[in-house]
Amino acid sequence: MAEDQLIQTPCVYACADEKGDNLNIEIDLPGVKKDNIEFKITEDSFAVRANNTDIKYVGSFAVCCPVMPDKAVAKYSNDKLIVTVPFKELHETPVEVKVQ
Repeated sequence: MAEDQLIQTPCVYACADEKGDNLNIEIDLPGVKKDNIEFKITEDSFAVRANNTDIKYVGSFAVCCPVMPDKAVAKYSNDKLIVTVPFKELHETPVEVKVQ
């Protein structure tokens, strides 16, 4: 990394898809080439590192519900990294809690 390179957290938007089956993640990485992106995901978090000539983007983020990282699909187009990953199915029976 060049010493004059600015370190910045990228803009991230994450939400469930319309059916609630997948987590969609969009990360803005202006001016970054696909080969300069490192994206890692676990069941409960993801991290991104990327750089262009002037800026190094670095960030790690928690995921609200567990996902299946081995099924994640990532595409990079128009300065935007788009990742889709299915939520992990929870096989627990919900417990009703009485409100007092």
